[in-house]
Amino acid sequence: MKNFFMFEQRNTNYRTETVAGITTFLSIAYILVVNPMILSQAGMDKGAVFTATALSAIIGSLLIGLLANFPVGIAPSMGLNSFFTFSVCIGMGVEWEIALTGVFIAGILFMILSILKIREKIINVIPQDLKYAIASGIGFFVAFIGLKNAGIVVQSDATFVTIGDLTSPGTLLALFGFGLAVILMVRGVSGGIFYSMVITTIVGMLFGQISRPEAIIGEIPSLAPTFGVVFTRLGDIFSLEILAVIFTFLFVAFFDTAGALIAIASQAGLMKNNEIPNSGRALLADATTAVAGSVLGTSTTACVVESSAGISVGGRTGFTSVIIAGCFAIALFFSPLLSIVTPEVTAPALIIVGALMASEMSKINWGNLTVVLSAFITIIMMPLTYSIATGIAMAFILYPISMVSSGKWKDVHPIIYVLGIMFIGYFIFL
Repeated sequence: MKNFFMFEQRNTNYRTETVAGITTFLSIAYILVVNPMILSQAGMDKGAVFTATALSAIIGSLLIGLLANFPVGIAPSMGLNSFFTFSVCIGMGVEWEIALTGVFIAGILFMILSILKIREKIINVIPQDLKYAIASGIGFFVAFIGLKNAGIVVQSDATFVTIGDLTSPGTLLALFGFGLAVILMVRGVSGGIFYSMVITTIVGMLFGQISRPEAIIGEIPSLAPTFGVVFTRLGDIFSLEILAVIFTFLFVAFFDTAGALIAIASQAGLMKNNEIPNSGRALLADATTAVAGSVLGTSTTACVVESSAGISVGGRTGFTSVIIAGCFAIALFFSPLLSIVTPEVTAPALIIVGALMASEMSKINWGNLTVVLSAFITIIMMPLTYSIATGIAMAFILYPISMVSSGKWKDVHPIIYVLGIMFIGYFIFL
């Protein structure tokens, strides 16, 4: 087992990988509650979506762990489940069965692109400085999510965002967890983020801010309302409206996963010669999970950026992903116990992990204007647009323009030019 997962080469062990897997799971466990809640508003059965969410996370995490030896979790994407429900089903009036079929088709296209190594090729031709910018931007994005979940940053009609009520009980609990995590980390406690989440949950229950579970074990809901529905509506996707939806699923999931892999590989020190080892296998695992998830009954899956929480406590191999999958399997039976983990508990981990990921900014060549502008736009647009894909797309538009303007057009890979043109068209027409 140690040889298979390359423990010695990556300087890790069973205990570290297990703690990392549990830490990542706790950081993304909210998806088991939030994903069914969001997709149910599109008319889907909440219980079936819960089971589909857990099963797709088990399949995806096992695949990427065993095939690519990556310490990453795969689960339904938070951005794409909102797009599925509010933009496609409610906004466009598309039945959820047809929208789910669109997810299935996008997943098939993912698999084809992955098998042909087109996705891998695109990731590898991204300039090194932009890869650092992508990792940094995702760090700011993750930290922003944490600040929002903690109630430290809230919406404002006057300034878009502002500081929240730091005296509210939920925010105070998050601040306690943040302070505790910082203390444990700076004192060199291995797994400090994980321990802080456990202690914060206990403190929250003692002070009545977190409800005690009504039960420990719950019944697993049936998949029957959603399983295999995609195969019954394949004939309904041939319209310009649905094809545009499929392309959007394809575009956002492609670059969400690309960005997450770049950030995670960089954080874990796995990137070599500007390339990610086994990236082709990782992308194929991601694409296969997207297909499986749609058949089971959930919106598009992707590599989750919260995986960086596990990496921050030492996760370096696919054994971390196996532990994540095991936790999701257990969660199928212990859903009442899982429901007590609130956003305030996981928020400190996201803030700290975001800070660690943002340190990649120091590696960017800030003395080169052709790089600086593209890198800055990449970083700032991710949290401001709440989209990893949008930040990457804008960088791909600005970078070739900057390079051509400086007379360095030969240094830009042709794929970057093609993507730049495609993204301009995407923003104009879609």
